Amino acid sequence: MIRAWLVDDEALALKRLTRLLSATGRIEIAGASTDPEEALFSIAHASVDVIFLDIEMPGLTGFDLLARLENRPRVVFTTAYDRYAVKAFEADGTDYLLKPITAEALDRALTKLERTQTNNQPNYQEIIERLKQTFGQNGHHYPRRLPSKTGDRVQFVDVDKVTHFFAEGKLTYAATPTKNYVIDDSIVQLETKLDPSQFQRIHRSYMVNLSSVAEVCTWFGGKMIARLNDPAHTELPIARDRVRNLKERLGF
Repeated sequence: MIRAWLVDDEALALKRLTRLLSATGRIEIAGASTDPEEALFSIAHASVDVIFLDIEMPGLTGFDLLARLENRPRVVFTTAYDRYAVKAFEADGTDYLLKPITAEALDRALTKLERTQTNNQPNYQEIIERLKQTFGQNGHHYPRRLPSKTGDRVQFVDVDKVTHFFAEGKLTYAATPTKNYVIDDSIVQLETKLDPSQFQRIHRSYMVNLSSVAEVCTWFGGKMIARLNDPAHTELPIARDRVRNLKERLGF
């Protein structure tokens, strides 16, 4: 039976993967961790055949963790971000699963693992270099989807469909033309996490998808607003110290 270690900073995602793997009866789970630094130490001192490894994690990404392992087991990358180029993972014995992981996709990955068990390790350094070429020298990338948690349920919101983000009370929402979704990230965190060529912070409580801006208008008292091209023609306030930057980004 294949021995596996699971690494994912999202506790719910880790719990779901543990449940799915246990249900197969094909995997022995040697350990699991939501802390990549802790996982790095544990995996280095454990005997495992494969790591189910999340890519986007705070502090230490899945790529960073893999690069620091001297004796590397096989890897099945797990990610919510489908922007990752499939070619980056096209090495013998290397696979990836797109979140939310389904039982069918997991079954295919396990079958591939069982068929390709060998002592010949994939060249992970080549994979990392290809990823750097795809996302820049720092392997920088931006999420295409964001998780929205409601109780034990996790939905994934396509970033391209978000017209704007807004903070209300202690919550942050991703607004789409049909629905608003609660997300964990604050506006400050989103400002550093999302593609700056696509999203611009215009107020302490608002971040806008630049492609959703229909017009910028002067409002009462000399204030300015951004009117969106969504069905509701949403109007968002623009902080005075952010007007110039927004104009530059919109090209006027």
